[in-house]
Amino acid sequence: MHLREFRQSQVLPIPLEQAWAFFSNPANLNDITPPDMRFQTLGGDVSPVHPGQLIWYRLQLAPFIYRTWVTEIKHVVPGSYFLDEQRFGPYKLWHHRHSFRALSDTSTEMTDHVVYALPFWPFSEIVHALYVQPMHEKVFHYRQQELVKRFGS
Repeated sequence: MHLREFRQSQVLPIPLEQAWAFFSNPANLNDITPPDMRFQTLGGDVSPVHPGQLIWYRLQLAPFIYRTWVTEIKHVVPGSYFLDEQRFGPYKLWHHRHSFRALSDTSTEMTDHVVYALPFWPFSEIVHALYVQPMHEKVFHYRQQELVKRFGS
């Protein structure tokens, strides 16, 4: 298994409490995911994140190719971070830590740190280069833009 990492930070002009309230609500993920992925929260517990919480999603990976994705919230330190792990989905391994740090009373740094692996290594190397890495860049770039629209810069 070949592990890969992705990390991105963004400073939001909102208090830590407001950032936590937004990101700890799984329903908000629909609003900050590119529309062409047709991302939908299908079910599970969509209350604010808590350990053991399971959430089902559906997303479009390519034209006419949809995939169900189930994540579990493994760890939560309110106002600081939460960690989700894939239970079922397109990756062999997916750990996504969402961290938050107050920079001031009105500013919060939000960091996504993802460790992942694709199935069928080493054959997945070409899929990663041609599709997965560009998709991650697109998703997180879109997310940054949507957060600026929602909260300012």
